[in-house]
Amino acid sequence: MAARGMTMLLRRFSSVSSNPLRVCVVGSGPAGFYTAEKMLKRHEAAQVDIIDRLPTPFGLVRSGVAPDHPETKIVVNQFSRVCHHERCSFFGNVTLGSSISLRELRDLYHVVVLAYGAESDRSLGIPGEELSGIHSARKVVWWYNGHPDCRQLELDLKNSQTVVILGQGNVALDVARILLRPTVELATTDIANHALATLQESSIRKVYLVGRRGPAQAACTAKELREVLGIKDLYVGISESDLLKTPADEEELKNDRIRRRVHELLSKAATSNQSSPRSDQHELHFVFFRKPDRFLDDGHGHVTAAHLEKTALRGNDSGKQIAVGTGEFQDIECEMVIKSIGYKSVPVEGLPFDHRAGVVPNVGGRVLCDTSGESAIEEGLYVCGWLKRGPTGIIATNLYCAEETVASISEDIDRGVLVPSLSKPGRDGLLQLLDDRNVRVVPFSTWEKIDSEERRVGSLRNKPREKLAAWDELLGFCN
Repeated sequence: MAARGMTMLLRRFSSVSSNPLRVCVVGSGPAGFYTAEKMLKRHEAAQVDIIDRLPTPFGLVRSGVAPDHPETKIVVNQFSRVCHHERCSFFGNVTLGSSISLRELRDLYHVVVLAYGAESDRSLGIPGEELSGIHSARKVVWWYNGHPDCRQLELDLKNSQTVVILGQGNVALDVARILLRPTVELATTDIANHALATLQESSIRKVYLVGRRGPAQAACTAKELREVLGIKDLYVGISESDLLKTPADEEELKNDRIRRRVHELLSKAATSNQSSPRSDQHELHFVFFRKPDRFLDDGHGHVTAAHLEKTALRGNDSGKQIAVGTGEFQDIECEMVIKSIGYKSVPVEGLPFDHRAGVVPNVGGRVLCDTSGESAIEEGLYVCGWLKRGPTGIIATNLYCAEETVASISEDIDRGVLVPSLSKPGRDGLLQLLDDRNVRVVPFSTWEKIDSEERRVGSLRNKPREKLAAWDELLGFCN
């Protein structure tokens, strides 16, 4: 009996080995890497391929984390170990939708996990939004982080003295900090060289951070706020009347330790600052209870002011306070506006998509066939990260998100919804198809050459790395 059991086990192992579970993860940011790591650990016969449209891995860890936050980027060491796993491969410069379709990927792999995040921006939908001088925070962040799509972004900092940033979340604070922090301090970070050169010529003196609600609802974390408030010789403008708390504010703050700390920091900054800025000081102004109504221009298509409506807070059915317009308006004159109002995911052909919520309809990471709420699922198709839950959370949030998606995949295998015993071409089929289409694939070994060169040049300039920020430079390492 024991011998028979061993024979059956060996046959099963042989069958699994000859027909491994073939998994493709689209997107090499934290959501993608955490998914790949957990699939490799949970399924000993799985082969996992990670594809990304960029030649470089790591997603927003490379292109979204601020250059003066090196400690946050240490996670790339963990992700690199995933790529060195014998059952894992990375293929950069492969774009879902043009290099290969979703239908083709699903034919090649047992499991496809979409984790490509949010690569577009929400719109305000107000007059003047198309004026020159108005930029999305995503593009600005990509610009100073050396993302090849935004290498040529035209930020006229030399002729701008005042910038209005719409939003008061961590991304908004990151952008404000980069604009206001002394460039001598930024010069020792991995900030892109083209961005540093532009910042060194900057004439910016005032930055306004505009929020629809009040200090009690500020969306930033205490850590980010402390950093921007700690910039050397910075005047911080906060109206003390804005800091007065209503009973509804007190109720909101009662069970939210982070927001209580944020409110404390803002209150301290408001009372400890000098009454007015010196003429040679940089200024950061927190403007609460304002929402953008339209943008004014100079008659030649360039923004000259943000026209803001004053707001008041009203409770809603969920117990939260929302901002409603009061009919009173105020202009803040400026030469530049940066919209930090949220990232937006984009769909691809053949993918169910909820355009209102900006996510793929799913239950536990399983993609639903449509947005009607029906329970029918797309067999073998899953989502993770921002595409699954919306553009919220920190890097570690994607860890729990990946755990849920991988658990769903495992359940589907156990229930027979997925049948790994059916042979699929996987990696070989993918590379053959891409070769037939003359797609220049960037393997992880080529990324390591790019990484080595960036570190070498960076060391010559007393920087952790000097990022290669142009497509031709990055793809040149494929030769």
